Amino acid sequence: MSNANSAEQPPLKRTLFRGKQRQTAAEKIKAAWTIYDWANSPYSLVVTTAIFPIYFNALTSDRNEAGEIINDVVTFFGFELINTQLYSYVLACSFLVVIILSPLLSGIADVSGRKLQLMKVFCYAGSLGCIGLYAFDPTHLEWSMTALFLANIGFWGSLGFYNAFLPEIAPPEEHDKLSATGFAMGYIGSVLLLLICLALILFVGNFMTPWTFVLVGAWWFLWAQPSFRKLPSNPTKLPVEGKLIAHGFRELRQVARDLSGRKTLVRFLWAFFILSMALQTIMLMASSFGIKEVLLNDNELILAIIAVQILAIPGAFFVSWVSSRLGNIPTLIGCIFVWSLVCVYTYYFVRGVNGFYLAAGIIGFMMGGTQSLNRSTYSKMLPETKDHASYFSFYEVLEKGGLIIGMFSWGYIEGFTGSMRSSVLALIVFFAASLCFLLFIPKKATA
Repeated sequence: MSNANSAEQPPLKRTLFRGKQRQTAAEKIKAAWTIYDWANSPYSLVVTTAIFPIYFNALTSDRNEAGEIINDVVTFFGFELINTQLYSYVLACSFLVVIILSPLLSGIADVSGRKLQLMKVFCYAGSLGCIGLYAFDPTHLEWSMTALFLANIGFWGSLGFYNAFLPEIAPPEEHDKLSATGFAMGYIGSVLLLLICLALILFVGNFMTPWTFVLVGAWWFLWAQPSFRKLPSNPTKLPVEGKLIAHGFRELRQVARDLSGRKTLVRFLWAFFILSMALQTIMLMASSFGIKEVLLNDNELILAIIAVQILAIPGAFFVSWVSSRLGNIPTLIGCIFVWSLVCVYTYYFVRGVNGFYLAAGIIGFMMGGTQSLNRSTYSKMLPETKDHASYFSFYEVLEKGGLIIGMFSWGYIEGFTGSMRSSVLALIVFFAASLCFLLFIPKKATA
């Protein structure tokens, strides 16, 4: 009897040990997934929110001795535009490129299992674009804006493939928390690198400003490597075959047919599309608003930006906690009400530094939670499928499409009225339309 038991024990121990190994490997993959947020988020903070907008406005504006802007018109391919108008248009055009490329490439990724490889291509292109901003020259804007254009394509293009890993590496009940953890990692990494960049500028000299963009590119490239090593290169084990473009188009047609029969999911995508018109535009143009409408100096703006990033961390987990109590859809509805109130408050009351700080604090707290909840809500609503990249490409296309409309609307209204305040107030229309779609989604849709 004892010999029989002793013979059975080793296989049992090996089975338990292997189970522990599998569990540990799964947790490592989840951790590696969140690290990519740490790697790429400094681009959105340092380049599109903090240092580069200040640098761009300083080099493309003329000011009087009191610091007031007396000329902010630039020439771009023979057209005269307000500098911030040009900035919004260049970003909008980069989103258009992502919209064109993402659906096709995601279809190829699903049929070939090359999601990770395509994510790398966009990551490295974005990193190269950041490094290219070192050579920014306001006298040659046509070429100088190309680096920003490339960096933005790399950032947003890689996110589609990155997000598509979420339903593959974690069960639905973990999506809210894991998504929030990823955003929190991004905010922590962003603040850390921003502080390093500011230290270089303040203690070494202003000539270090272009080098901060090189640092962002290097940070992005290097910290992405742990994610690239751990994330599965072909999680569906699909064979890599020829005629990938044709397969990619067929994959997209199939996903489109699947979506057409899922009314709840389609309503959420419409709500998300319209919400992106307002939400992403606010986050991209808030710094320019502070510079031009509130006349913040560089130190005041940087302080507000750091506060936004820090508040976004508890905000992401708070919204995740609320969604676990109330459900994803009711929580998103509450978030939209808060964002609408922020727009009204900003239009009427943000005239000085303290008013801007209050608005920025609310934006920061709501920013991470709303973005995180959008991503996890969509992942929960997906049907059983292996085509995650294709499904998330629709998500990314709608986000970028919303951004294009939002950014062009912002730029057009600013150019027409001469003030960003009117652009802020107009965003309420987008929030209201998004709310209408969410109200027709049952709470149990994400249960």
